Amino acid sequence: MLDARQLDALAAVIEHGSFGAAAKALSLTLAAVSLRIKSLEGTLGQRLLVRGKQVRPTPAGQALLGHARQVRLMEADLVAGLQGGGKATRLQSLSVAVNADSLTSWFLPGVAPALHKHGLLLDVVVDDQDHTHDALKSGDVMGCVTTLAQAMRGCVAEPLGLMRYHCMAAPALVEQWRGGNNVVIPQRLLASPAVIFNRKDALQDAFLAQHFNLRDALYPRHFVPAVDAFELALELGMGWGMVPDLLLAARAHRPALQEVLPGHTVDVMLYWQHWASEPVLAQHLTRAVKDAARAVLSYSNSP
Repeated sequence: MLDARQLDALAAVIEHGSFGAAAKALSLTLAAVSLRIKSLEGTLGQRLLVRGKQVRPTPAGQALLGHARQVRLMEADLVAGLQGGGKATRLQSLSVAVNADSLTSWFLPGVAPALHKHGLLLDVVVDDQDHTHDALKSGDVMGCVTTLAQAMRGCVAEPLGLMRYHCMAAPALVEQWRGGNNVVIPQRLLASPAVIFNRKDALQDAFLAQHFNLRDALYPRHFVPAVDAFELALELGMGWGMVPDLLLAARAHRPALQEVLPGHTVDVMLYWQHWASEPVLAQHLTRAVKDAARAVLSYSNSP
């Protein structure tokens, strides 16, 4: 049987990044936190933390963190049930991994009412939609918005819908890339920088492969890992980039952007992967995510 106090100490050290911060959060001495971790490691016969400037969990420590978080949520469910099934008296944190475009355009607006209603705190890990499932696999989060359709072990993958991306740039740049027949010449496009969210972002490569039959193309790149700054970079004429139609629809008062190849898009199918056995509080979030996606995302590849 695992000791709940030792698990709490382990989770606090991992979540706060140090023994000192964990001790402060738990209102314990540094020695007490250290002793609880050492006792837990002794019980299990293996190291749970890698000590250093930034404390990080071993694979075993990461697995225990996921267990500790599930236990917290189940206890919160139990307490709420004993108190008549009302709103939890203590705010509970749920960790999720979401791509930045979804987070800004539909995820946060869609789940905010549920967070307030059920007393939930959101701990968001932002990553590319092709990589968010890594955080779920490692136990860092209880759910993720991902492109991975196959459910991972112990999880359920539920389709959310399509996000449609358009290749956009400042109008003056698009004019420079056109030839005599008013069609964009790929070589001119590739001579200009692309504006890319981060080094995991492969949307621009998908666009080039689908619509110009270009694979492994070489082109200069700006990396701008913030949604507002990303769009600003496009507005300033820094290059071309992929923007979802949900964000394009909200650009009423921003400088104009022009589609590089009108009607030629990249569609990304998204899924909500989450624990198969969810505590009630996590079920509330799952329901809100699915409802939010259903309200704005398409399920068809047609324009």
